[in-house]
Amino acid sequence: MGFFSNVSHFFFDAGILSWDVLLALLNLVRRKRRVGHVTPEGHPGYGGLWPEFRPPQEGDSRCSCPALNAMANHGILSRSGRDISFVDLNHQIRTTYNFGPSFCSYVPHFAARMLKRSYSKDTFDLEELDLHNGIEHDASLFRLDAALEPNQSMKHIPFIEELLTSSTGKDKNGSDILTSKDLSRILGKRRAVARAINKEFSLSFFHKIFGSANSSTLLTIFGGRVDDLRSIVLHERIPEGWESRIRQPYGLTMTHFNKTVLAVELGVREKDWAKEAQEAAARHNGAS
Repeated sequence: MGFFSNVSHFFFDAGILSWDVLLALLNLVRRKRRVGHVTPEGHPGYGGLWPEFRPPQEGDSRCSCPALNAMANHGILSRSGRDISFVDLNHQIRTTYNFGPSFCSYVPHFAARMLKRSYSKDTFDLEELDLHNGIEHDASLFRLDAALEPNQSMKHIPFIEELLTSSTGKDKNGSDILTSKDLSRILGKRRAVARAINKEFSLSFFHKIFGSANSSTLLTIFGGRVDDLRSIVLHERIPEGWESRIRQPYGLTMTHFNKTVLAVELGVREKDWAKEAQEAAARHNGAS
């Protein structure tokens, strides 16, 4: 059964990647969506009008992903964060953030495999996505490592503030913008420090790429705009009037996205933070 399942997954993944390349090519020749009309009409967020924000209540389920938590906080996904279908996640991510349909299909399928669930029949709670070294990984931009904070829905405010104040770019209006170099620099520090203070630290090549991919959504979907990101990553709230910065008609494809991911990952320099890592380890050991 495992062999046939693996073969099935191989052909599914190959089909998704082929579909994704086709969508990337179509994006090159089709007209972009008009500003103010990126979110489809009839869906939450059309015209920048998002459903009411309500912070999570006791017993609600949240995860380490601010973008998914924000969707639950606005009622785009179940406000409780529980009993979410993989199929609905596919649909809602597409309309909310304008990820490409291939992208939106692949990620929930991957999550269903990780949790050993049926994509078409089963549901999940947001916190279940934080299976360590599944999708969730050490050296996160927004969370302490799971060995230090098992509840990965808990934001680590100092990490978030450091990220948001590290921007070096400016847009045409003079507003602060995060760049790929900014993200590479902070990721390098996160990895060096986490490796030094977390005795259970692990970060495979796959999770390095996954970490850079998570970071790269800040530059693509959110355009690196610090004001918007503060609302998303700190408050897990979609800003009023916001829409995805991806205007391509078929959304953000993996093919296009991977250029940003590679730029971020190839710029990571852990060794540049050796001194800070040593100092952090000394403080951590002293406190413990």
